[in-house]
Amino acid sequence: MEYSLSLDYVSKILAGVARQGLTVESLLAARGIDRSVLQQPKARISQKVFVELLQEAMQRSGDEFLGLGRSTRSRPGTFAMMAHAVIHCRNLGKAIERSAAFYAMFDLPGGMSLQREGEQAIFVLTMPQAAHRDIMVEATIFLALRFWSWLIGREVKAEALEFDFAPPQEAGEFAYLFDCPLLFNQQRNAIVLEAVVLDAPVLQSPETLTPFLRNSLSTLIEGSAGSPDIVQRLRSVLRHRALDRLPEFDEVSLQLGMSAASLRKALREAGCSFHQLRDEWRKNSALFYLRRPDLSLEEISSLMGFSEVSAFHRAFRRWTGMTPRLFRQQLTQATP
Repeated sequence: MEYSLSLDYVSKILAGVARQGLTVESLLAARGIDRSVLQQPKARISQKVFVELLQEAMQRSGDEFLGLGRSTRSRPGTFAMMAHAVIHCRNLGKAIERSAAFYAMFDLPGGMSLQREGEQAIFVLTMPQAAHRDIMVEATIFLALRFWSWLIGREVKAEALEFDFAPPQEAGEFAYLFDCPLLFNQQRNAIVLEAVVLDAPVLQSPETLTPFLRNSLSTLIEGSAGSPDIVQRLRSVLRHRALDRLPEFDEVSLQLGMSAASLRKALREAGCSFHQLRDEWRKNSALFYLRRPDLSLEEISSLMGFSEVSAFHRAFRRWTGMTPRLFRQQLTQATP
């Protein structure tokens, strides 16, 4: 059964855009929902309708912050820019830090930071007192956890969530999504994680980011963010390593949280092998470097991790059927 939210709760989430002149009634009407539903004290709407209302509100207000910024509106596309900024991060910790730095450029009511305390990592969210602040804090934490989970291809489980306010009347609306203790009346608003999760590699890529952004809000709220397939995950691991220090098979299986046998089976079912993917990455990297006239063949050979230029020549001939020098000559001839 699809989960639903109380309309009263949704109205409070949209309080910011209401201050900008939009009303819940007009947003409902835009989605073909009769405004009389507002007169029903226990009215609820589906997650799908909730996502549509948020999308409508962002589009009509021109503000992804939904009126929460002090004086700055976040134009539609800001979240996409942040996602592009973090997609190349090596691990989740770096991605969280970069996203916090990205949003620090905006006039947000508050801020966010990542702290390490022993074996725990603490993501702290600060937000000044305002109407319906508790709902905004809870929703921000929820979306952050969902986005982090998408980045690393598996669920990021919090050890605890801390809130600096008393349990609100609507605390149960999102509580079912958090399989961890919810601690109220604390000194801060925070997500408490195991520090080790910060080392989890970012498995998504620019290729998977594009389809994700087409419907990111729905994907995050409805929890349909899928993991990249094994080939995408392995390519991501290779992409974040220096070419002269590419990992061996056992190291990759450990990093992906799989046994060696499970990884071999998954790659076999995908119709490829670890060595094929590693050679593919090395070949594509070689082609990229050879297009740079400022790099000599000796420098490229070193960047690629070959001890001798002759070894690079042999590998490149195996990958492409020609020598690196011939490839460069053809590039020169093709250039007008």
